[in-house]
Amino acid sequence: MENDIDVKEVKKTFAGAKRKVVEIAGQIHDIVEDSIWVDYDKLPILSAQIQEMMVEVTNMKRVYPFLK
Repeated sequence: MENDIDVKEVKKTFAGAKRKVVEIAGQIHDIVEDSIWVDYDKLPILSAQIQEMMVEVTNMKRVYPFLK
């Protein structure tokens, strides 16, 4: 039973990390489509945030094979 709780918590954390990556990607998309000439300086920061979150996501996938 305790193991099931751990799996659920891991899946919840994983889903949150994936959601954060998608949110940041959406911000990048909005800048590229709507405000590239004004907000281009935000792109490196957002890109670095995606890279950090993707490290977390890929590490979780490596450690917990049940994640997709």
